[in-house]
Amino acid sequence: MTTSSDDPGEVTRDDIDAAAERIVGHVRRTPILEVGAGPGGCRLSLKLDLLQPTGSFKIRGATSLLTAHPDTRRVVTASGGNFGLAIAHAASRLGVTADIFVPATSPPLKAARIRATGATVHLIEGHYAEALAAAEQFQATGDALFAHAYDQEEVVAGQGTCGREIAAQDPAVETVVVAVGGAGLIGGIASWLREGARVVAAETYDTASLHAALEAGRPVWVPVGGVAADSLGASSVGRLGFAAAKRWVDESCLVSDDDVRFAQRWLWSEARLVVEPGGATALAAVLSGAYRAEPNERVCVLVCGANTDPLAVPGIEAHEGSVSSNRHHPSS
Repeated sequence: MTTSSDDPGEVTRDDIDAAAERIVGHVRRTPILEVGAGPGGCRLSLKLDLLQPTGSFKIRGATSLLTAHPDTRRVVTASGGNFGLAIAHAASRLGVTADIFVPATSPPLKAARIRATGATVHLIEGHYAEALAAAEQFQATGDALFAHAYDQEEVVAGQGTCGREIAAQDPAVETVVVAVGGAGLIGGIASWLREGARVVAAETYDTASLHAALEAGRPVWVPVGGVAADSLGASSVGRLGFAAAKRWVDESCLVSDDDVRFAQRWLWSEARLVVEPGGATALAAVLSGAYRAEPNERVCVLVCGANTDPLAVPGIEAHEGSVSSNRHHPSS
């Protein structure tokens, strides 16, 4: 599918089916954990895509892209860490050289894991936007394949395989809540689910690129910061993700950093899951009430990333804290 700058095109279910075929053997079909009763009396479940080989859903899109271009010998990307690690991992398995541009604001753990794959890490001062500009400049000097973290058809189709799995694993699901950075994941999931289930976007107040775009009617530039910036800190959503979100996303929710930390603590206390802030943001929307679920509503929350220092997760310490299962929000 070829698109112009004015027409972002559309990722179809056929595109997602094709991506699913290409990535078999490279990614995991991750489980859905039934939690039980959640806020508002909903029936809550967690799609555990943090159990992917690289600790996040990003391996889906990275593998989809590289397997769609089997003659690739070198790949370049920019990433807050998770997509860079996914590209580096996929490249190492496929015999491709990888150059990964990472903002210096990303956790050192993520850069270290990328280096461990054999990829070259280029640390760039600033946030994702600065790393992206440096990666594009680097790629322009050679013949490497450029991998965009969230605004490339094969990447978005690969992320859409997560929505395809959710629909197959829980055909009765009514609502899927997804954290948003550049909108590649929610764009792919919404492109698969379409009218089959409600799709709800979750962002922090300091990484609200999709919320701002939906209000403006187009992708706009927003400042980013806060606890989830390393994984959700895209200053502007991608065109493909925004086009899908405009058509298929039913609601956009914002949560605070405190809400995210509480969700991290809840995931450790209730499920013994170590989850990075971006990976806990979708659950934060449900626990905080930013998304108000109805009684008996079947809600699946995507837990999408685990790449963090366990000791940075609230509640994991020498004398472990606990979270009362009767509390859904820190201010309740």
